[in-house]
Amino acid sequence: MLAAFGQRAADSVPETLGSLELTWLTAEFEQRYAVELELSDEQFEAVRTVDDAVAVLRAAVLAAAPVGAVPGAGGVTRS
Repeated sequence: MLAAFGQRAADSVPETLGSLELTWLTAEFEQRYAVELELSDEQFEAVRTVDDAVAVLRAAVLAAAPVGAVPGAGGVTRS
C-alpha cells in the first residue's frame, strides 16, 4: 500500500513513516478493508515504522470486529 503513495517501487519504501504517510496508509487501509478505525492519539503517535503500523492496524481491526468477521486479518503483513 505504501508503495502506491508516491508511486514508487515496494522495495523503495523506507522503514520509517512520517505522519502524512501514516494518515494516508490509515485511510487506504480503511477503504480497502471496509472498516472504520478509531485510533487513539497514543496509538497514532506510537507508529514510527512500517512494522509499527502493521501491528497497530492489525490490533485496531481485530478490536473492531467480532471474532471470525475479519478473514485473513491475522495474516496482515508488511508488503
